[in-house]
Amino acid sequence: MPLVRQADSRHLVVAALVLLIQVTVTPGHGPGVNRPGLDRFDAATFDPVVLDGIRRGAFPGAALVIGRRDTILFAKGYGRLTWSARSPAVSVDSTLWDLASLTKVVATTPALMLLVESGKLDLDAPVVRYVPEFSGPGTAAITVRHLLTHTSGLRGTLPLREAADSAAALRMVLTTTPLVPPGTRMVYSDLNAILLGEIVRRVSGLPLEEFVVREIITPLGLEQQMMFRPPKRLDRQGRIAPTGLWRGHAVAGVVNDPNAAKLGGVAGHAGLFATATALARFAQFMLREGERDGRRLFKAETVRQFTRIAVPARRGSSARTLGWEAVPTGETVSSAGTLLGPRSYGHTGWTGTSLWIDPDRGLFIVLLTNRAYDPRAGGSFTVLKEVRGRVADAAARAADAR
Repeated sequence: MPLVRQADSRHLVVAALVLLIQVTVTPGHGPGVNRPGLDRFDAATFDPVVLDGIRRGAFPGAALVIGRRDTILFAKGYGRLTWSARSPAVSVDSTLWDLASLTKVVATTPALMLLVESGKLDLDAPVVRYVPEFSGPGTAAITVRHLLTHTSGLRGTLPLREAADSAAALRMVLTTTPLVPPGTRMVYSDLNAILLGEIVRRVSGLPLEEFVVREIITPLGLEQQMMFRPPKRLDRQGRIAPTGLWRGHAVAGVVNDPNAAKLGGVAGHAGLFATATALARFAQFMLREGERDGRRLFKAETVRQFTRIAVPARRGSSARTLGWEAVPTGETVSSAGTLLGPRSYGHTGWTGTSLWIDPDRGLFIVLLTNRAYDPRAGGSFTVLKEVRGRVADAAARAADAR
């Protein structure tokens, strides 16, 4: 019998995964509940879009949760954690994902919101007030607000992996100099978020992860579903989506971002892991303007202050709020689609994660994938952006139809 060619075998694996989808759907929103072909919050609306990303080899698994401030409209896990048919199936409730840059808005930005509310942090104060070592040429005029809006003038990143240790890596960040004067250009930069994480540490007196767990994750009741440095037992239990390969073995539970890894596994720009359900609860918390289960963590005005557009979109750059990306996104193919409202805000992560919140519709969209794990086709990032945009547009149409 002739051997099957490698390319053909990959197609067979993908086809098998499509047939082996694990379904986790909220009651009343499963297949067959609503008539197919209409814009509804059901499998007929969203399955073809997400499965197309798997079929095209962009990611082996995905978790999608869509809802409003007080209800879940659709929730479903797709595919598996790797391309193997023996790999654990995705669960919206138990699969943990490396959120990558979503850490900026789910952990670092809320921490800063709390410090601003308590009067301990002034957004328009120079960064050097809180981090005296950040005193190189051209840095004196950089404010906390500049960091939050990516208008500090700092470069996008630095090769921190080349540093001897975490202390040396942090010194590289603190001694960097801006490329352009602050406030003159929007340049998306992980260095901004790393500095913001360091500000949280200096002002609060606690490491970023401890402050976030104590002040945000625990009050929201998410300790089991949102965490830094997940214990290895969760990987052994098949609960963590891998984001890399090492000598043929899937790597999971270790932060994918090399700069965050060099900084000890947690930084202002990356390091947080969470389930889709946990991220949905956080989105509802934001839609409720800082209140969850009768408990208020933020003033409503603080949420509005941090989520309204602070820097308008320009050619080649997105509109920005304080910490978040806003529509328009500045992308040719937008991860937010084309239909979300003008006050919508969100963020994406390099590993394949995304969250968008539309306050006008009272709608959120969580789509978590592990695109960083062994894509089976070129252009996986473009394919994922298309999937994100199509999901967002379908959710907006379904919301409007209701």
